[in-house]
Amino acid sequence: MRMTLQAGLALLLALPWAVPASAAVVAPSATAAAPAYQFAPVNQYNLQMTARYWNPILHYVSQKSGVRLNLKLGRTAADTTAFILNNEVDFAFTNHLFSPDRAKLGWNVFGRRDGAPVHAQIVVPRDSKITSLAELEGSTIAFSGPEAMLSYKIPHAELQRRELRVNITFTGNMDSAFVQLFSGRVQAAAVHSELAAEYAERERKAFHVLWRSPPFNDLALMASSRVPRSDLEAVADAFLNMHRDPAGSKVLAQAAALVHASGPLAFVAAGEADYDDYRRFHQATPAAAR
Repeated sequence: MRMTLQAGLALLLALPWAVPASAAVVAPSATAAAPAYQFAPVNQYNLQMTARYWNPILHYVSQKSGVRLNLKLGRTAADTTAFILNNEVDFAFTNHLFSPDRAKLGWNVFGRRDGAPVHAQIVVPRDSKITSLAELEGSTIAFSGPEAMLSYKIPHAELQRRELRVNITFTGNMDSAFVQLFSGRVQAAAVHSELAAEYAERERKAFHVLWRSPPFNDLALMASSRVPRSDLEAVADAFLNMHRDPAGSKVLAQAAALVHASGPLAFVAAGEADYDDYRRFHQATPAAAR
């Protein structure tokens, strides 16, 4: 019997490996009677790896907070962002909501991943004969998707500013962009610097960076204004103190090892001002150049 894409995705997110036994914690139970919300993280990896990364974290946060968070993923990052824009989710991990029109939707920052600022980059394989952006004129470049800030909007605006004409291929996520780059199907890729470093470590690949943006904070943990304050505070407390709890720290270490992160994973408090650089980009860049 043929399985639909939606049914296949639901099966993927429910697979038993997605929530290992080591993720269990002694904490208030998130029972069927507990408040339940959908959590949508931007698709930074392929679907399987994204589910393996987030499901144990959400299981821990649900158990610790008594507020159940269910992972909701679209096929691509643009599809996942559409869930947010259509009011189908109440928590998100994203940097797609800082444009003036989306600021009116009532989403608020409460945290982020701890770590150094990240950059938009345009890269080629280390052994590529291309050594400058100017040489990309007429080339095909992989971008993860039209919603991606660091791996589309910011680098594409730079190409527009330089009046470089390129062919655009949207791949759906960064992993697919890297596969197309190293298979030779595209000549360059626009990437999130941390994801590029993780991929290089996982797959033993090497990049040459042609251009990189000023620094930006990594994606934000955000909540819709629809979430009651008590539930938001419980969820935020679980995320932000996860690295201080031995059980939570173990889950975070497993997530970092899964993607070959450059350092330990933790979530820290953040506010609206931490994302002013994205707002300034939107204000300074005409929509047609993004």
